[in-house]
Amino acid sequence: MKKNLVKLKRENILYRWGLTVKELTTIVDANPSMRGLMLGYVAEYKLKKMYFENKRITALVKDDDHDRKSKGDIRFNYKGKTFRVECKSLQTNLIKKTSTGFAATFQCDASDSRIVRFSDGSEVKTTCLIVGEFDIVAVNLFSLQEKWKFAFALNRDLPRSKYQKYTPQQQGELLASSMQITWPLKPPFEKDPFVLLDRLIDEA
Repeated sequence: MKKNLVKLKRENILYRWGLTVKELTTIVDANPSMRGLMLGYVAEYKLKKMYFENKRITALVKDDDHDRKSKGDIRFNYKGKTFRVECKSLQTNLIKKTSTGFAATFQCDASDSRIVRFSDGSEVKTTCLIVGEFDIVAVNLFSLQEKWKFAFALNRDLPRSKYQKYTPQQQGELLASSMQITWPLKPPFEKDPFVLLDRLIDEA
């Protein structure tokens, strides 16, 4: 009996916290910041399970969130090359229904600001991500229809920062912190990440 209780505590967060499903749902729904944080981590888990836990992928890991030297929520080897995928979620308050589907916005920046050094030697403190800091962005589209699906795009094809306090050189080396996406998808977004991975492999 005691062993069963220990196993239940280890495997069931609701039991561990003394909550019912209804109570946890109420708490999450009442706290948007908590919901967003949880959805982000669930999205990373779903992304790995749905796309990258298969025979084509090896050395699949999640880097430490606080490791600034290794940017990317998921890292793995594919056809002898190492790739990094950054997972982002939609801003639910900016989703719009259109005549053909949806238009939405997602944040594509770091969780905190840090000093970024550019190729010309200049530096700024910013939350913007650097061009080439990861290989592919995976946008979690769950909030559109409450179904797990993702959109993928190459880092190099993402829009650059237009922040006027940055020099043109700095703008060209930083990704925009806010980006647009539609459903159905339009370029540079793809439904299948392996289309993009194979493109990178072919170009290597």
